[in-house]
Amino acid sequence: MSANESLGRAQELIERLRVKLDELDKLAETGDDAAAVDDLAEIAELAKQIEAEVLRARASADAGA
Repeated sequence: MSANESLGRAQELIERLRVKLDELDKLAETGDDAAAVDDLAEIAELAKQIEAEVLRARASADAGA
């Protein structure tokens, strides 16, 4: 996978993260704690996936440099 592909994937994941953060804000208003915890778990997983894509992009860029 190229650096550009990894960065593109990271951007997609960041957009999903933004959506989840918006959902979490809405849940804070409703007081649905169980759903908020589920969203936090998904946010944490998305953050891990973003980090992995950034590391892949860096490794790919370093290999091509």
